[in-house]
Amino acid sequence: MNGTNVSHHVLERLTEEWDALTPEAQKAARYVLENPNDVGVSTVREIAEAANVKPNTFVRMARQVGFEGYEDFRAPFREAIRKGAVSFPDRARWLQDIRKSGDLGGLYADMVEGAIRNLEETFAGIDAEALKRAAEAIWNSRQVFTLGVGVNNANARNFTYLASTGMVQFHAIPRPGSTPTDDLAWADKRDVLIAMSMRPYRTEVVAAVEVAREQGMTIIGLSDSPASPIIRAADHGFVVAVDTPQFFPSSVSTIALLETLLSFVIAVASDEIVERVEKFHDRRHQLGIYVEEPE
Repeated sequence: MNGTNVSHHVLERLTEEWDALTPEAQKAARYVLENPNDVGVSTVREIAEAANVKPNTFVRMARQVGFEGYEDFRAPFREAIRKGAVSFPDRARWLQDIRKSGDLGGLYADMVEGAIRNLEETFAGIDAEALKRAAEAIWNSRQVFTLGVGVNNANARNFTYLASTGMVQFHAIPRPGSTPTDDLAWADKRDVLIAMSMRPYRTEVVAAVEVAREQGMTIIGLSDSPASPIIRAADHGFVVAVDTPQFFPSSVSTIALLETLLSFVIAVASDEIVERVEKFHDRRHQLGIYVEEPE
């Protein structure tokens, strides 16, 4: 068993033993699970400081998963580094190895390769200044309507949910029991519509974009081609790559672009948005919505 497999086995053991660990040992285990690359290069004191626990906690945790102490626990992670397995591997060789790994290896490799390629193609074709202009339009608007149907309905609602932690007057449409064009009935030049649709384009999204343009709204469009009716009608158009070996269009690039757009909105916004986000999460802690973890 090589160093990489052994280190993966250690991570699996940590997960299996989780419930048996003390709260302090869980903090140590969480740090290892979230930062496995740090294990091979850190002394017990360094990693304990990073995880905010005592060094003995790491020693006890290591023993619980079958090692004599931290140095033995760290050995497979050091071996993985020595063999170069920690850094991102050469993509072509990596994908070839995946293809050989059983009946579904070829499909797995195709899906992984497609997701990476879609992200690269999407962001290579988008300029940061264009994203900034779209972000400023969102921040300076009265209301923002995010429109997606089918698979993009979930993407639109996810974006709206995240944005609503710091901004008000964000609406995912169509609302239940309504239509996109009805939801835009009282929108005007003070408002923004973020619309997304991929081939084959949905008629209700195209119709809503046309209505939004007639009403003077600022339109931000996400679609899979510069020739898409969504992009052609948009004030700020972004082409996302959605190819996949499966029957459905990939949402990976759409979600990544929406997350990036939201980060730009926060960057161009006033300090007020940071205060709102903090207040939103403080309120959740006070109401017991979050599971409190030991500090």
